[in-house]
Amino acid sequence: MGSVRIATWNVNSVKQRVPRLLPWLDERRPDVVCLQETKLTDDAFADLLGDELADRAYTVAVHGEATWNGVAILSRVGLDDVVLGLAGAPGFPHPEARAVSARCGGIRVVSVYVPNGRVPDSEHYQYKLAWLASLRELVAAAPEATVVCGDMNIAPTDDDVFDPDAYIGQTHVTPPERAALAELQALGLCDVVRDRWPNERVFTYWDYRAGMFHQDLGMRIDLVLAGATLAGRVRAAWVDRQARKGSGPSDHAPVIVDLDEAPDGDIGPVVPPPSAPAARRGSAKKLPQSR
Repeated sequence: MGSVRIATWNVNSVKQRVPRLLPWLDERRPDVVCLQETKLTDDAFADLLGDELADRAYTVAVHGEATWNGVAILSRVGLDDVVLGLAGAPGFPHPEARAVSARCGGIRVVSVYVPNGRVPDSEHYQYKLAWLASLRELVAAAPEATVVCGDMNIAPTDDDVFDPDAYIGQTHVTPPERAALAELQALGLCDVVRDRWPNERVFTYWDYRAGMFHQDLGMRIDLVLAGATLAGRVRAAWVDRQARKGSGPSDHAPVIVDLDEAPDGDIGPVVPPPSAPAARRGSAKKLPQSR
């Protein structure tokens, strides 16, 4: 099949993000979009966006709940074999709307919103690790033609946070979380942004508080993990930092991956690039948040 643009974006409430989401779809024209933290029931999502997405030729698979969580896949290249949730996944205490998968133009696309974990060794942290094990079981069935997109709530290495010292004692960076992510990748999934930009400073999330975005004090926790066949088709992979600017943004930026052709060229890891200099390690005494 021809070129495909895949994007993933934690919108942190699709209702609040409509004024940003629809113009972004028109500008970037992604063929497949994975959304996270939609925070709407399926009916409410359809009422809010059904017509607008149909007008843009998107078919939609949505798995939501009121107020929290929620994931979706929008596709203009087909949408078949939709699966809501993860088989056998743990709940907290009940199963949450954190995964949806579908076949889009021959690609198995999985949109995920991994549990945060809250505090290392807490019950929610153990839930996070168990949930990731269930995700691995799903992907293991056919990793080669699968792409897992979404908010993993894990920074794969110290290179993926602005200052490792600031994250000591926090979730997202602990060895068990990183090991769970590595086990998922060990099925044959490539971290396409990092593979393409191995030595670059790349973040996807910046806390709303304390001017973190403007200082480029962020984390890379929104990932596109692609099976080897798909990874070989990647022509561009970048973070759309423009979508984090201006009024009413999400605290996450979209990640965009182009297969077969790159309509905007191979334009760099973060577009536009941040103007703030890299912080020195140890310069941040503590985070403005304990997420």
